[in-house]
Amino acid sequence: MLKFLKIFLLFSFFINLNLYAQSFDLIPLGIYGGGDESNLSAYLIGEKDKNEFLSLDAGTLRAGINKAIENQVFEENAEEVLRNYIKAYFISHGHLDHLSGMIINSPDDSKKNIYALPFTIEILKNRYFTNDAWSNFANEGDQPILGTYTYRRKKDQEKFAIENTSLQAQIFELSHINPYKSSAVLITNSVGESILYFGDTGADRVEKTDKLEKIWTEISPLIKDKTLKAILIETSFDSSRKEELLFGHLTPDLLNEELQVLAKKANQKDLKNLKVIITHLKPGGNQIQKIKEEYQQKNPTKVEFIFPQQGELMQL
Repeated sequence: MLKFLKIFLLFSFFINLNLYAQSFDLIPLGIYGGGDESNLSAYLIGEKDKNEFLSLDAGTLRAGINKAIENQVFEENAEEVLRNYIKAYFISHGHLDHLSGMIINSPDDSKKNIYALPFTIEILKNRYFTNDAWSNFANEGDQPILGTYTYRRKKDQEKFAIENTSLQAQIFELSHINPYKSSAVLITNSVGESILYFGDTGADRVEKTDKLEKIWTEISPLIKDKTLKAILIETSFDSSRKEELLFGHLTPDLLNEELQVLAKKANQKDLKNLKVIITHLKPGGNQIQKIKEEYQQKNPTKVEFIFPQQGELMQL
């Protein structure tokens, strides 16, 4: 009996070790949703210690990479990281604070893919990578075609591999000031663990859609088996802002409302130990401090709210 107990405890130890093992490197290159052009939405995600990253949006690149170098996340120079460590981009939607870093740095970048839903690709093709706005560094559209980037149009909820990495992905359509659109992406590593990243999104109740509910349904099995390592999701304003003035964004009250829907979908009493990384904070006055205080005071699903810092490595 004693021998059996020892074996059981040892087995339980290794199971728990696996559940909390760090398997992703996440590097915030930009954390704000406007107001500071050197610190706009962009996060590098990759398997731990591989330096093979997908850029989740690309509002800021070089300034964020330089900040990461200051923090000793990278030993190489910014051009090396830009050209060789970033293997591809996911662009959630067509707003400048989510893609301007990629546009500006395109002359110095290496060949790579841009993954997005078709509506985002069309904005890049017809509004940004044109000779009137910049130069066409993509593989379609205005002549001359420079071909640095290749558009990879993906269908809603289609599963696909991120080339030149060991990551898999699945993109979901979001509502961002209905009927305008954004998107989220579920990134899965080689051992079946996942990170969920949201571009800008409003709450279903406010947007009068079911976009978030569909995502909560899709990821509820990952909550049950504890393979979802973290959710990166926006909170642009504090909860005092009127819902008709949110323009397709979330507040602490609305995100807590949505997380309760997720817990119910997953048949969980709460979402304890789930990391929820708050993105797209909009600077101005004491708004960010108010948002942080709200999450400290209200957390009905018992998640771990995390506020990332530009250029600081997060291991998940």
